[in-house]
Amino acid sequence: MSLKQMFSPPVRCALCFNYPLLRSVKANSLCSSSSSSIEYQPWTGLQSWRESSLNNNRTWGSNGPEQSPLSQSFDDDVISASSLSELGTLVLSTSDPLTKCKLSHLAYTRWRRENFPLGVSTPPDRPARPPKPNLVSPKEVPAPKKSGLPLNAYMLHNLAHVELNAIDLAWDTVVRFSQYSDVLGDGFFADFAHVADDESRHFSWCSQRLAELGVSYGDMPAHNLLWRECEKSSGDVAARLAVIPLVQEARGLDAGPRLVQKLIGFGDCRTSNIVSRIADEEVAHVAVGVFWFISVCRRLGRVPCVTFKDLLKEYNVEVKGPFNYSAREEAGLPRHWYDDSKELLDKSKQLSEVHDRLACIISMEKENSSLNS
Repeated sequence: MSLKQMFSPPVRCALCFNYPLLRSVKANSLCSSSSSSIEYQPWTGLQSWRESSLNNNRTWGSNGPEQSPLSQSFDDDVISASSLSELGTLVLSTSDPLTKCKLSHLAYTRWRRENFPLGVSTPPDRPARPPKPNLVSPKEVPAPKKSGLPLNAYMLHNLAHVELNAIDLAWDTVVRFSQYSDVLGDGFFADFAHVADDESRHFSWCSQRLAELGVSYGDMPAHNLLWRECEKSSGDVAARLAVIPLVQEARGLDAGPRLVQKLIGFGDCRTSNIVSRIADEEVAHVAVGVFWFISVCRRLGRVPCVTFKDLLKEYNVEVKGPFNYSAREEAGLPRHWYDDSKELLDKSKQLSEVHDRLACIISMEKENSSLNS
């Protein structure tokens, strides 16, 4: 059966009914597949990222990332795991952050090297977490001056918390939707396992640098907002892609350069170099999200932009600026999806052009009228 036949209108309706991963896309988002492709320019580095060799640069040396061998013994349940989704569940069930990172890298390594099957597994309701940091509401996270940490350590701790959550978010996406591999295809899971591997490397760098600054992850409270957003989309892959890579990861593109400049201003070039590398690598993660969101919409014949906005309204997710337009554009995230001011500006420009044309026509008509009188 061809892909076109697979997603013919009756089958699309059946998919929406039987597969919660697609159920929240609304009827007013329907369109032809050709119109959904006009606005999308994928990240030029996406294929190179997919084909890149395993990245074992788990430590940060004097001149940047350095390789470190995976030298840790794991429990029997890890050794006996027979699928990627099973290993992903074990990552989610691991509370110690650095062990979680190493296990995440092991899972992706086995997937790449051993032709590991995807399998099907069920993720825990919530990922295991260490005793610290204490998880509080965003308003209860202390301000820099009240945190007890130097400003550079404070900023890096916040980033480390984001990266740890990102590991679990990526693995939850792999495991939770593994039962729909016949619809999504192995490429979907390969991409998000790759994202999880990247995020585990990023946390390892942050943890190492925090230790160099005399700080440990957990030395100040952190919020649980990121996982709450993940829970909203636990039954719908379209919503998961919209909420996590296209909103949360995209915020990292916005915040990364500002954080780098603050660290440079603080005089901590080593930490700023780590953050800069992480920000650069996050482009791939947003690009992956855009690619698969577009793919889901195309298969169901829906307008990605309209679908994205509908999902954010349905799940009560707010997109906040200021935006790093250049990084978002590089990742393939069209500006009019998330920035209404761009859409209003375009409409204003169109109205202005119409007004100018009408004024020109009226002027010509007046001139012709005076010549004929």
